Amino acid sequence: MCGIIGIVGRYPVNQALYDGLTVLQHRGQDAAGIVTCDQGRLYRRKDNGLVRDVFHARHMQRLKGNIGIGHVRYPTAGTCVSAEAQPFYVNSPYGITLGHNGNLTNAAELKLELFREDRRHINTDSDSEILLNVFAKELLKQDNRDIGAQDVFNAVSGVHRRCRGAYAVVAMITRHGVLAFRDPYGIRPVVYGRRETAKGLEYMVASESVALDMLDFELIRDLEPGEAVFIDAEGTLHTQQCAENPIYSPCIFEYVYFSRPDSIIDNVFVHKARMRMGKRLGQKILREWPDHGIDVVIPIPDTSRTAAQEIAFQLNVKYREGFIKNRYIGRTFIMPGQSQRERSVRQKLNPLDIEYKRKNVLLVDDSIVRGTTSREIVQMAREAGARKVYFASAAPPIRFPNVYGIDMPAASELIAYGRTEEEVREAIGADRLIYQDLDDLVQAVQKGNPKLQHFDCSIFTGEYVTNVGRDYLESLERERNDVAKQERAKHYADIDLHQSA
Repeated sequence: MCGIIGIVGRYPVNQALYDGLTVLQHRGQDAAGIVTCDQGRLYRRKDNGLVRDVFHARHMQRLKGNIGIGHVRYPTAGTCVSAEAQPFYVNSPYGITLGHNGNLTNAAELKLELFREDRRHINTDSDSEILLNVFAKELLKQDNRDIGAQDVFNAVSGVHRRCRGAYAVVAMITRHGVLAFRDPYGIRPVVYGRRETAKGLEYMVASESVALDMLDFELIRDLEPGEAVFIDAEGTLHTQQCAENPIYSPCIFEYVYFSRPDSIIDNVFVHKARMRMGKRLGQKILREWPDHGIDVVIPIPDTSRTAAQEIAFQLNVKYREGFIKNRYIGRTFIMPGQSQRERSVRQKLNPLDIEYKRKNVLLVDDSIVRGTTSREIVQMAREAGARKVYFASAAPPIRFPNVYGIDMPAASELIAYGRTEEEVREAIGADRLIYQDLDDLVQAVQKGNPKLQHFDCSIFTGEYVTNVGRDYLESLERERNDVAKQERAKHYADIDLHQSA
């Protein structure tokens, strides 16, 4: 999962790009990068780490120009090394930089094709570099010395024909402008907006509307599936549908967990969607367990708060904050190694004993992935003095891996994989477990925008909206299991040690 941003401005954009990336930091905490353009020269800074750690005053001063793009990254197909921080760059044609949110499911096939047919070398394990080279090759096919918007859109159409999977892309073509486009299913979000300045209109694209809000850009709309927006160097905006058969199927997990609650994604206010998730889950508890005996509802910070408040309201019981969160610990479900994840949970959350003693507690989380966090938190609640510990998930059981840009673990490491709900309850040590029904989840999101008739719910159903074969899922299992991640981490640590020696 990553965050993308691009601005075509009338003033230097370095500070605006930095500020926008800080708002998108929740989408990627492993690496960050910015590329700007000034009079045909590109200026780049990217590295591993949080936005605030990657960019210092000296870096910002060097990022000159009124046009630029930025990226924050979580690893998916690639690894946590600085060489894979984005944006990526290729010099032909014109000089293109690109950042990508998502995951290509035919990356291996494309990499071989690029080498054999296009004589292009891919230097990293990132599918974003592959996507960049596919786009570069398609733009080169236009065979125009001075490209226009239609040439750019033709190249995007070529990308849609060749690439499979999820991709929300921002790219900058040196001396020509900034481009953003979305895959034909609209799996990952992209929005764009504008603001009026004394020198004229400025345009911005980003993963989420909250980045536009923070920089006082007016949200125009989301990009449609398969659509592209191109803002040329003169500041003129062009849009075009570039896919032959687009089907709106956004990832429903954006609403459950990844997107900020103050964002609007595909015309759905994320905060309101999470309120409806909590309302429906509360109604399910009343329907199936009317004599629940719950004394207090406690959210697991942060994304479950909205749903937990609605559950408490539906049940007519107290809502309390029961955990103090250390905000300097990363998300635990993508950490390699079971022991590291377990330590991290204890470091991240500390219970307020007074909220648990001699009470029947309902803990609420947005979802249950590996179950590591859930099991540790249930045990922490018991140690804090809870009489009974119940657990509610605002999402259905996650039984299948995500192939569209979220580095969820191998299927065999998902706690609900091959288990019944009762077996999951036993595994996390709760006295009772309540999952959201998939139909209720879909309706909670869909109510915000009835035009959304389809969602990618593959992590719950195993039904992928693109063509995903068994061979790919098996390769994913090999790449994403803990042993493979630890071996890659050791390999790159050895490289770093050798280079520093």
